[in-house]
Amino acid sequence: MAGVQTAVALRERGFAGPVTVIGAEPHQPYDRPPLSKAVLLGKAEGSAFDIDFEALGIGLRLGREVTGVRPADHELDTAEGPVAYDVLVLATGAEPIRLPGAEGVPGVHLLRTLDDAARLRPVLAAQHDIVVVGAGWIGAEFATAAREAGCAVTVVEAAGRPLAGALPAEVAAPMAGWYADSGAVLRTHARVEHVEPGAVVLADGTRLPAGAVVVGIGARPATAWLTGSGIALGAHGEVVADDHLRASAPDVYAVGDCASFPSGRYGERLLVHHWDNALQGPRTVAANIIGEDPAAYDPVPYFWSEQFGRFVQYAGHHTPTDELVWRGDPTGMAWSVCWLRSGALVAVLAVGRPRDLAQGRKLIESGTHLDPTLTADPSVPLKKAAL
Repeated sequence: MAGVQTAVALRERGFAGPVTVIGAEPHQPYDRPPLSKAVLLGKAEGSAFDIDFEALGIGLRLGREVTGVRPADHELDTAEGPVAYDVLVLATGAEPIRLPGAEGVPGVHLLRTLDDAARLRPVLAAQHDIVVVGAGWIGAEFATAAREAGCAVTVVEAAGRPLAGALPAEVAAPMAGWYADSGAVLRTHARVEHVEPGAVVLADGTRLPAGAVVVGIGARPATAWLTGSGIALGAHGEVVADDHLRASAPDVYAVGDCASFPSGRYGERLLVHHWDNALQGPRTVAANIIGEDPAAYDPVPYFWSEQFGRFVQYAGHHTPTDELVWRGDPTGMAWSVCWLRSGALVAVLAVGRPRDLAQGRKLIESGTHLDPTLTADPSVPLKKAAL
């Protein structure tokens, strides 16, 4: 998404020079969200972008892995030889974290690429017993698809609740019931000891039969190939970009999952692994490349997830010290949570309440302060709680 959108944005802004997209995968550039939904379930063959690259004059070099970059020489290293550049945009995204000891074990899968989804489709079609390792966003989405396909699903999570890395305990706790409602089994405080053909063995000795194992324990920026390049990387291995998404080397930008940026809105550096960031960032990069003077890149982060018959949306960024305000009954099908910082709305999570999300996103962008009492009343439109 980030690389393709940067190329398209350059053309939309009138850039007339050569534009080349290099990708390690052999497939036409594609969108990732459908991989855990329609593509996985066989309702769509692929999710290639509906873009006429030839008409736009965008060159594609597919199935070509880049192994290094030499900023001083303005050259990339590939197996087929060096590639020169005037301006380089790093948009390598993120790669899934692998489960230690599970490499090479038959029946162990990841879900990040089109090839991953293709390998998993027959697994779901055969209705295997499936163990999902990790109750994060991707684990929940895969479990949802697997249950829809008729598979028996057990999800094991080392933490005490789903989405432990993303949401506070009181918000994530109601979501644990969604698994049982769908017919899936959720086991928390369940650490994987090892995986063997046909089974997952937990640290307490429990042996879970598994026709297939799907690992969804997080992702990290795909930047190992930048080691030794001199391009500054952050604590999570991400490219450290400035507020215009420029990397530390001259004529190098970084956008999407592989880069962090300083947020003036939130007063900290953000690393956002979501689709909307990969859509918005390219506009800033393209504007800078063609010599415009765009505003600093400081979006309100946004993402969504479809799981267990619910549409979950989140906008903003919260910390443990922000005030949490509930809107509605979390045991029901529709409710929201707002986070206030010194009275201003900084984040909103909406489950089946898209209007709360839409209004909340605008209120966050404008830095609007809310009345906590009105905010807590789900019958009051969120925008009506503004002070």
